[in-house]
Amino acid sequence: MPTLPEENPIDDAFIDEILEYEESKQIEIKRIVGDKLNKAIQTIVAFANTGGGYLILGLEDARKAKGRDRVFGIQEKPENIDELKRMIASMITPAIQPPSIVCIGCTLRDGSRGSIAIVHIEKGVDVHSIVFGGTWRRLDTGNCQMTAEEITRLRFERGSITAEGQLADVPIALLQTDYWRGYATRRKLTRSMPEALQHLGLAKQSKEGELRPTYAAVLLFAENPGGLLGTKAAVRVFHYKGDRVEHGAEPNLLKPPISFSGPLITQINEAYLCVLNELATGVQMGPLGFEVIQQYPARVIREAITNAVIHRDYSIQTDIQIRLFANRIEIESPGTLPGKVTAQNIHASGSVSRNPLIVSNLREFPDPPNLDAGEGVRMMFQTMNSAGLYPPLYLTRASTGQDTVKVFLLNEARPTVWDQVCKWLDEHGTIGNAEVRRIMNTDDVLTATKALRGWVDRKLLVVANPQEGKRSRRYKRPEDESLSSLFSNRQRK
Repeated sequence: MPTLPEENPIDDAFIDEILEYEESKQIEIKRIVGDKLNKAIQTIVAFANTGGGYLILGLEDARKAKGRDRVFGIQEKPENIDELKRMIASMITPAIQPPSIVCIGCTLRDGSRGSIAIVHIEKGVDVHSIVFGGTWRRLDTGNCQMTAEEITRLRFERGSITAEGQLADVPIALLQTDYWRGYATRRKLTRSMPEALQHLGLAKQSKEGELRPTYAAVLLFAENPGGLLGTKAAVRVFHYKGDRVEHGAEPNLLKPPISFSGPLITQINEAYLCVLNELATGVQMGPLGFEVIQQYPARVIREAITNAVIHRDYSIQTDIQIRLFANRIEIESPGTLPGKVTAQNIHASGSVSRNPLIVSNLREFPDPPNLDAGEGVRMMFQTMNSAGLYPPLYLTRASTGQDTVKVFLLNEARPTVWDQVCKWLDEHGTIGNAEVRRIMNTDDVLTATKALRGWVDRKLLVVANPQEGKRSRRYKRPEDESLSSLFSNRQRK
C-alpha cells in the first residue's frame, strides 16, 4: 500500500511548484482512477524508450481543473499504486529497472490530508514493450507507438544490436594485411586466418554456408574499411581560424581537411598525432594580439578520439569529425550514447560498450590505444580538473537535433567561481542571477549577467525557462532533466 497521508509531512509549497509544470517529454501528470493505469504503463515504457522521465500521480489534467482543484491525491484509489507496481513487473518486456516511487504529503482539493506519488523512470538499456500492448516512445507531449523500423533504429542506438557483428560481403583474403599479421603475432595465433577469425567471433558462416568476416574484422584489419564496406568510416580533422565556422565563398579553414581512413588502430593514432601537430604549428592570435596558448592535456585528447572511434554507431554512414578552433576542440561521432548512459551521468556511469568486439580485439594490437577499461571518461574529467580547465562537455540529440555525440574540450581556464556554480547546480538543479552574485560576492547584476552569458556561449549552461522574462531567467546544464533536482532529496518509498 502507498504511504498513508499522516506519515508524509505536508509540503504544499512543493505541490504548488509542481502544479506550475506542464506535461513535456519528461513529465506526465495523471489521476489514479479509471483506465489511467493502462495509459500510465504506456508512459512508463515511452519514458524508458526515450530519455527517462517523471510520472506524477494524483493530479488532474490542467485542461480539466485549475490550481489546487487539481489535487485529488492517490487516496482517490490507493490500491492502484500496488496494481501499477504489479503491472510494471509483469507487463513490460524486457524488464525495466524498477522505478522509484516518492510520496509527497499535501492538502487535497477538499481540504483533507493526502499525498501524490511521483514515479521516476530511468532511461532503459534496451527497447522495452508492453506485453500484447505495443512499443512506445515519448514525444514532446504524449506517447506514440513505434514502427518496426523505429524499433530497429532504437536498438542500434541503445547498443542492443550493433553493426560490428553483421556479416560483410568482403573476401577474408583482403584482410590478410600487415595489421592482421601484427595482431596475430602479438596474440601468438597459430591457426589459419579464416579459422582464427571464426574462433575470435570475427567471422561466421553465412546462410549460404560461406565463411564471411564481420564488420568488426573489416574495420580492424582492412587497409581501407570504408571502401570495402561501402560506407563512411573515417576520421576527418578540420582546423579553423577563430572560434567559429564561417560559411561563405572562402571558408575560414587554415588548411584543407585531413582524412584518415585506414584500420581503426591507425585512425586513432594518426588522428591523435595530427591534432597534436595542428595545435603545435597552427598558432593563432587572440583578439588583443596575444598568442593563443593551447592547454589541452594530450592524454585527454587521445582518450576522446579513441572513444569516438570505438563507441560510434557504424550503422550510420557518417565520418567522425574533429574540429579545431582557437578556443576549443570539438569531436563529433555518429550515434547516440549507448545503454543508460546520458550526458549527465557519463562521468560516473562506468563502462558501456556499443562495440565489444572492436574494443576487446583492439587491445591486442601492438601499441594499442590507452583503453582504460571503463575509466577513460572519468580520467578525462579528473585530468581536465587537475589542469584547471572546464570539464569535457557532452551534447547529444537532445541539444543538437542530430544522431551524434559531440564532445567539447575548452581551451580556457575554469574560474574558481565555476566550481561553486557546479556545486549549486548539483544541489538545486538551476541557478539564477541572484545566486551567481552571491557566489561572486558582488551586488553588480551586470557582472553576474556577463558570467551567465559566457557560460551559455560556451554551452556549459542553457536557459531553463526561456518563456520567462530576462529578470526571472534560470539556468541549468545542457540536457539536464527538468525535475531531477526537485526529487533528489526526497525519501524513496
